[in-house]
Amino acid sequence: MSSYVLDQYFERTPTKNWFDTQFVSYGSPEDPMTSIFLDPKLLAHRFYQLCSHEDVALASSLIRPSSLFIEDLSKAKYFTDEGYGSVKKVYIICTEDKVLPKEFQQWLIDNIGTVTEAKEIKGADHMAMLCMPKQLCDTLLEIAYKYN
Repeated sequence: MSSYVLDQYFERTPTKNWFDTQFVSYGSPEDPMTSIFLDPKLLAHRFYQLCSHEDVALASSLIRPSSLFIEDLSKAKYFTDEGYGSVKKVYIICTEDKVLPKEFQQWLIDNIGTVTEAKEIKGADHMAMLCMPKQLCDTLLEIAYKYN
């Protein structure tokens, strides 16, 4: 597997959409890594825009630098049909996701190549588990029953 999906995402995402998110290089020159520190405004306006103020406040208070894993992904082995390809995959589209717009989600579905089905949660932002937990749970149960 490569970091192709992340590369495509960064290529398609305008810089202004990142607000004041910080990307920092770390590691050694022989083994460089990239970390990301999300701007709290990014969380409020793109990740959690339909969530409660309490969820946004909690998420903002828990922000920590994280690896983007781009370098790790570029070194990872490709998935095989015998392993990854043998599992049914259902993609859940969140229609109001501002982190992964619906067009990019559709691009993912089209380019993963092994998506068995796509389901949609209308009105869900990137954090469907917080803004629409019942709808997400119902969708996951439906998928589990169908592909059990």
